[in-house]
Amino acid sequence: MIETFAALAEPTRFRIVELLRAGPCPVNDIGERLRLSQPQVSKHLRVLKDAGLVDAQPRAQQRLYELRPQQLRKLHDWLERYRQLWDARFDGLDSLIEELKAQEKPGGRKSKT
Repeated sequence: MIETFAALAEPTRFRIVELLRAGPCPVNDIGERLRLSQPQVSKHLRVLKDAGLVDAQPRAQQRLYELRPQQLRKLHDWLERYRQLWDARFDGLDSLIEELKAQEKPGGRKSKT
């Protein structure tokens, strides 16, 4: 999971992943859209490929890069555990806020209990 976060932490690689959400794309098109040279794009794609986020499919004389859903699903599943934890904590906080509101009297004073 650390490799995935490390790969996505770099803004250009994140932008490449966002671009590939629309579908497979050759290196030259990625470079044109992001205004990067072919060597720069290739370097970033190599890191994304090593992290398991993209794969290359040969087509004629070019390679099309596409997202690999498996690694993104793993990332989603990992994040979901924390989302559930924070949802439970926020639900508890909401309950506490409602309890405190119920204890308040008009004028902003708390009732004596």
